[in-house]
Amino acid sequence: MANIEFFTGENIPLEMHKVRIVQKLNLPAVEYRKEAMEKAGFNTFMLQNKDVFMDMLTDSGVNAMSDRQQAAMMVADDSYAGSETFTRLENKVREIFGMEYFLPAHQGRACENILAEAFVKEGSVIPMNFHFTTPKAHITRLGGRVEELVIEEGLKINSDYPFKGNFDTVRLRKLIEEVGADNIPFIRLEAGTNLIGGQPFSLENAREVCGLAKEFGIMTVLDASLLQDNLYFIKTREEACKDMTIKEITRELSDLMDIVYFSARKLGFARGGGICIRSEENLKEMRELIPLFEGFLTYGGMSVREMEAIVVGLDETMDMDVISQGPEFIKYMSDELQKHGVPVVTPAGGLGCHINAGEFVAHIPQEEYPAGALAAAIYIAGGIRGMERGTLSEQRNPDGSEQLSEMELVRLAMPRRVFTLSQVKYAIDRIVWLYKNRDLIGGLRFVDEPKTLRFFIGKLEATSDWPEKLARKFREDFPNSL
Repeated sequence: MANIEFFTGENIPLEMHKVRIVQKLNLPAVEYRKEAMEKAGFNTFMLQNKDVFMDMLTDSGVNAMSDRQQAAMMVADDSYAGSETFTRLENKVREIFGMEYFLPAHQGRACENILAEAFVKEGSVIPMNFHFTTPKAHITRLGGRVEELVIEEGLKINSDYPFKGNFDTVRLRKLIEEVGADNIPFIRLEAGTNLIGGQPFSLENAREVCGLAKEFGIMTVLDASLLQDNLYFIKTREEACKDMTIKEITRELSDLMDIVYFSARKLGFARGGGICIRSEENLKEMRELIPLFEGFLTYGGMSVREMEAIVVGLDETMDMDVISQGPEFIKYMSDELQKHGVPVVTPAGGLGCHINAGEFVAHIPQEEYPAGALAAAIYIAGGIRGMERGTLSEQRNPDGSEQLSEMELVRLAMPRRVFTLSQVKYAIDRIVWLYKNRDLIGGLRFVDEPKTLRFFIGKLEATSDWPEKLARKFREDFPNSL
């Protein structure tokens, strides 16, 4: 990774790429933004992109492709079966992850569906360092349950611990002994734990987890969707790995696993996904499900052009100069917000800057979705679309009561190679203004609540006229600004 110091002493991230294709953005006035938020049911997923200035909702499928990826898409082989494009992708996956078998799927949650259908049954217990919404939904719909076993440090908003996504192996052993290895079809390790601030696990912790799994004869599954950030943190934070290349770290990690799956909407800077499998036995458990749910075995629901882009994107993921841009921009944003007193998750993780909504709007009870309210307020204040990662993202308990989240976060994703530093500075400015006026923000309540994954398509309303008051205060403070 290039180490570049500025003569002025400034400590700012420097992009190791240049922009050659641009897309015009639109920043509507605050009055329009308030109306757009109300029309979207205070759900940032339901906003129209034309009304968004900075789309920090997710890094899924919105990362900028490189010139090499764009060029590769022009040589795609669009054969339904036996495509050379698939052969190139299969070979690249084998090269990087070292696993013999590969099943394509249209994205990460499709992989999760295949894994659940193949291995989860009524009464199954799936240990995870931390859950994510879609794998948990697939597991619970089939009668299984998730056990979160992240270390205690992982649930602390503020910490200097470098690997807050680590498994608690003492609790893992205890769980295995309590429920029995036969009731645990696999242990899932999530690289860059999404719901607790994109926090990584260490390579050493992965070794311990997989060693324990091997002792009890339990399969290990790595969700590698956010692997690139986790690789960066292993390289920069884990002393034993500082002299290893990204490719060497990747191979050592994958050699520990029985299955590695990923969303190429994140890993690979394109759109698709796949499951890497070590044993032929596990392959046979899942292979027939691909034509049933996804498509034929040589495309799995993906466009061949996207598959060509993934081949190049996986190569680029092994380049430290490429994968460092996201974490460095995220750290810069987190550090600058902290300077102004804005509460964020520390240390800065991957995927995005995570604002601690529980502290930012501490006056809003969890039952009124403080992280969802703050996400809506950030859009009204700056046309910036983030994502709620709190109670709104949980599922209700069987008795209908709320499953209150461990953390109330607003994630401001940092799609790779998309934003300039001036745009990041704009987002910081508007969030700092909002923090100074945080008492104006109120809660939300559902008016249309789906039973599953409600945060995607549910609609809410404000519990008071706080959006109008917030927009009015913005106009008072910025009379001549959008």
